[in-house]
Amino acid sequence: MKKPVIAIVTPALAAANNGNWQTARRWSHLLSHDYQVHLTDRWPVPGPDAGATAATLGGAQLMIALHARRSAASMLAWRGLHPTRPLLLVLTGTDLYRDIQTDPLAQRSLQLADRLVVLNELGAAALPREHHAKTTVCLQSSPSRRTLRKTGRHLRALMVGHLRDEKSPRTYFEAARRLAARHDILLDHIGGDLDPALGAEARALVASQPQYRWLGALPHAATRARIQAAHVLVHPSQMEGGAQVVIEALTAGTPVLASRIAGNLGLLGNGYRGVFDWGDAAGLARLLAQARDDPAMLPALQTQCAARAPLFHPDHERQTLLDLLAALLAPRLTPLPAPAASPPTETAP
Repeated sequence: MKKPVIAIVTPALAAANNGNWQTARRWSHLLSHDYQVHLTDRWPVPGPDAGATAATLGGAQLMIALHARRSAASMLAWRGLHPTRPLLLVLTGTDLYRDIQTDPLAQRSLQLADRLVVLNELGAAALPREHHAKTTVCLQSSPSRRTLRKTGRHLRALMVGHLRDEKSPRTYFEAARRLAARHDILLDHIGGDLDPALGAEARALVASQPQYRWLGALPHAATRARIQAAHVLVHPSQMEGGAQVVIEALTAGTPVLASRIAGNLGLLGNGYRGVFDWGDAAGLARLLAQARDDPAMLPALQTQCAARAPLFHPDHERQTLLDLLAALLAPRLTPLPAPAASPPTETAP
């Protein structure tokens, strides 16, 4: 039997090497046994050489769109061309915790979608109440890795995040400065300089602070290996939909120190002890010092992480997706409503 065709629209393809791309790539793999999956950065596919791809995508029976604002035009084009074919929207951190509150395009995308997916257990709380009934939590996954034994000579912290404001790299920078006298605490940083000003700050910090290393953007496999080898992953973000690097740490037995935001707590659990207020560099520095000086701290965090890790098994993510798509592709009794003539104006509470 011929596999149903689905299209995944992601504003970031492989060259971006970011969370949206990792989600799209992984979902394509997880669904490939049951569906013919095509990845594209927009709908319809433009350009004179895209005929075969466009023809294939034209037969897609369902669209999965990542990012409410950046995929808004693709969603509207899909709904205009295929008013009865289902549309699934995956909400990112900037969607949930910024764009849907003020951006008309993101708000319209919420209305157009048949189902919404949030990537952390607290994500639905950021949505207007009218959309709660059509929202599903799908926790992302990562294959587990064995927990490595770590040296006792020093503590190696690792931040994984491109240099842009949403990832709050300045919190990490300032924590490194506060720990300048601690030669037994090493701070590594993986991420491209998407913001040139932040890149300049990182270079200046490398020059002045020997314990801080900026490693730039690395391939995914190399990044995973460094997460596995670190004593602790630091994740100071301002907003997150459900950070894959946190999940990769949890499934490798690496404890996490994270900002106290919904996107992190929705992965780590509300009772997780390794959190600090967003932007609180002093608080992060204190936790790093405690992780080095208190022999009970990292084992306690590891125990909490190990309890959460089974939630992020690939089989769970795959089954959630399969159930969602099966429900959406079931025969419809009535056609979907036509899109609104103008974008909705309701904002999130």
